[in-house]
Amino acid sequence: MDFAVKGGRIVGFGDYQGARGYDLSGAYVVPGLIDAHVHIESSLLAPSEYARLVLSHGTTTVIADPHEIANVCGAPGIEYMLAEGTRTPLDILVMLPSCVPSTPLDAGGAVLMAADLARFRGWEGVVGLAEVMNVPGVLSGDEDLRAKVDLFDVVDGHAPFLSGKDLNAYIYAGVQSDHECTTLTEAREKLLRGMYIMIREGSTERNLRELLPVVDACTAPRCCFATDDRHADMLAGEGHIDDCIRKAVAYGLEVEQALRMATLSAAGRFGLHDRGALAPGKLADFCVVDDPDRFKVIRTFKRGVEVVDAGYRPPACPASPMHVRVPEPGEIRMTGRGEARVIEIVPGQITTRDLRCPVDAAAIPDLDRDILKAVVTDRYRATGSGVGLVNGFGLKEGAIAGSVSHDSHNIVAVGASDADIVRAVAEVVRLGGGLVVVSGSEMTALPLECAGLMSALPYDEVVSRLAAIEAHARRLGSIVNPFMYLSFLALTVIPDLRVTERGVFDVGAFADVSLFSE
Repeated sequence: MDFAVKGGRIVGFGDYQGARGYDLSGAYVVPGLIDAHVHIESSLLAPSEYARLVLSHGTTTVIADPHEIANVCGAPGIEYMLAEGTRTPLDILVMLPSCVPSTPLDAGGAVLMAADLARFRGWEGVVGLAEVMNVPGVLSGDEDLRAKVDLFDVVDGHAPFLSGKDLNAYIYAGVQSDHECTTLTEAREKLLRGMYIMIREGSTERNLRELLPVVDACTAPRCCFATDDRHADMLAGEGHIDDCIRKAVAYGLEVEQALRMATLSAAGRFGLHDRGALAPGKLADFCVVDDPDRFKVIRTFKRGVEVVDAGYRPPACPASPMHVRVPEPGEIRMTGRGEARVIEIVPGQITTRDLRCPVDAAAIPDLDRDILKAVVTDRYRATGSGVGLVNGFGLKEGAIAGSVSHDSHNIVAVGASDADIVRAVAEVVRLGGGLVVVSGSEMTALPLECAGLMSALPYDEVVSRLAAIEAHARRLGSIVNPFMYLSFLALTVIPDLRVTERGVFDVGAFADVSLFSE
């Protein structure tokens, strides 16, 4: 069926005459794809490079939470993301970060109060309040958090494992969605209480297969796809929302339901009534695919104009705060023995487990049981480093370190040698931010000069360097995607155990705890 476009919008379907025509016979045209929740910074790409990559996969709109850069740079970080968004055809719509820092106990590079966010209301591209992750603050009636929620009609949530009356209270406070579901039971409970469910498929958070049975003809309008945290190599290799569609169909979902989740459902969630469908008056955002089931994107159109890759343009880069006291090996030495709280990595998830096991600090690293030292170093105030233990990284030698460490983005490292941990941390500092692998005399790195979170390099070069550091880490025995798991070790709003610049943190108790249990 033919359709006409004028002024960036669809005029209608039928036999129209225009100044320019496109012959798309033999192909399928679907609305432009929408990512319902993403941290662009987690791609490790500047916004313009991120846009180049995802536009080629049929994505025309992303709902971005600049929470990461806001934790490093404060309000100027939000301004940077909004400004960079104007340099690309991709619609980068911003949900303002609700929790900077994530909890009152965390200390990053900035604190944003309700008054700081209020000035962004009405700015072009700002559509609501992003994931409210301080669940204890919501349940206890924190006044500033209440004021933030009251600023916007659209409020996203972040409430892993929240259930029962606490979930009722969280929703009653004004939170409308969640992207942290990891089980079908959790997703169904939240859906039945009226929440929108964002089914997430990122580099580490792979929840699509588990949650997909929650989607049917009745629930599809309340369900959409989100990538949340997806590195550039996964974007380049597997795709973006097109990847979510392909997987959903492969797992048994009807293609029409998958397409709805990727377009109209996401648009409806955020009140974007100008997109999400091919209909008169809607934005002419669409992509051309070879086959609905295989869903390989051939061409992308934004406001009726075919997106042609203009190539790499160097991005602006905000400063990267780096006021660090690199630890000496003696400062991260551990003492004691007994039952220890060990952070257990959960494959395919960002949750962790509280693994209790007997440990002699003098015997760390314990390579037989894969128990390694994890160190978080304050990058803002040079206050020092906290130390914990982690199981699941698999390193037999060397160390890895990075300045991407949700959500405060201190420097985080894991290694089989104190000396290599210190060397890796020192190299991150020298680079002004980055991801580093160290073993013996060998060192491999990806500099992240944009706030210590994003690279200023073209996306294909970032993908190449990610492959190099991944290969180096794998030679040391590492799990797949070690830096994505590393980046979540200090995230104090996801159960069960974390490590911060202060030491071990118990998310359930919402408190710093000792390494050895009493």
